[in-house]
Amino acid sequence: MTAPDTHRTIDAVWRIESPRVIAGLARIVRDVGLAEDLAHDALVAALEQWPQSGVPRNPGAWLMTAAKHRAIDLFRRNKLLERKHEELGYAIDMERQTAVADFEAALDDDVGDDLLRLVFTACHPVLSTEARVALTLRLLGGLTTDEIARAFLVSEPTIAQRIVRAKRTLAKERVPFEIPRGAELVARLSSVLEVIYLVFNEGYSATAGDDWMRPALCEDALRLGRILAELAPPEPEVHGLVALMEIQASRARARVGPSGQAIVLNDQNRALWDQLLIRRGLAALERAETLGGARGWYTLQAAIAACHARARTAEDTDWPGIARLYDELAAQAPSPVVELNRAVAVAMAFGPAAGLALVDGLTSEPALREYHLLPSVRGDLLKKLGRLEEARVEFERAAALTRNTRERELLLDRARGCAVG
Repeated sequence: MTAPDTHRTIDAVWRIESPRVIAGLARIVRDVGLAEDLAHDALVAALEQWPQSGVPRNPGAWLMTAAKHRAIDLFRRNKLLERKHEELGYAIDMERQTAVADFEAALDDDVGDDLLRLVFTACHPVLSTEARVALTLRLLGGLTTDEIARAFLVSEPTIAQRIVRAKRTLAKERVPFEIPRGAELVARLSSVLEVIYLVFNEGYSATAGDDWMRPALCEDALRLGRILAELAPPEPEVHGLVALMEIQASRARARVGPSGQAIVLNDQNRALWDQLLIRRGLAALERAETLGGARGWYTLQAAIAACHARARTAEDTDWPGIARLYDELAAQAPSPVVELNRAVAVAMAFGPAAGLALVDGLTSEPALREYHLLPSVRGDLLKKLGRLEEARVEFERAAALTRNTRERELLLDRARGCAVG
């Protein structure tokens, strides 16, 4: 294997194995920042040794062993050993070698829950939403600072600063590296799901830039969601979110035209939808609903997505059923955005006039003042009602509000389609 091939292999191994390595180390050293540093030391060792020695049969185990040895060396050199004595309740005068042996044994323990602990730590509510997203992609997605910056169209120093501050905050607040229990689990799980959902949404409908989609972010979010579903199988909303992402991701090839242009749902070639992802999504949805209880935010959205996935053509879509699901969603978690989506479903089920009446009731909502989809939806309904000049104005306003180039092109094209005479 050539050196470039080896480096590509190392990069792939790192993305897959780094979360497990960091999680295993964090359980012992109780410091996410230090755990990441130790894991990166192992990565550097791999970059130095594997091009000459070859990629080991079990590269993940190699990285863990290298990181473990680096951690033990660090324990021997500084006061972490004494801190470890106190954490374990051992007498301060215990033999140093005994503690080192305990440390080595702990690193070899089963790490089944470690990834889940790392997820809850990286997504802790003490951090800002932006910091949680950046830290999660770094620690659990294996992305570099530059990759995260490019994905979200912000500067690399900004992302680096967010990650550094996040680690400092976790250390300062002494956030425990643990899986929350009881009532706290619900709140903390909500924070985790929000982060994964935000990452997926940014990949599915980029808020800014020249691309309509950023598939790599969708893939990262899906991978995190699938891991979480394996680690927390009794939680219905975890499966609901996975179902939503699987079904939405199934449309990826149909959402972008040959020249990168955006293609809206009703205009998509459904033969391009990924049936494997749809089947996986429907299975996850069934699992979420089988677990019982009231359907949550993500499960309801997945049920809406499933209505689209089951329709062979746009005309076959069960819009009355979707409208009922939005009624349920609005009752559970009311918001102007949900109401806007409900208005679209009502318009499709019962006519554009019915939908427009609901949309007009949202025009004074402060939360939607700069939301480009409000004039976009209103323009679409006005056009269907033959009010072309009003529709053109709405499409142009929507185009001015969006920061995504492809979406702006789509909206301006719609505006031109409303030209009278």
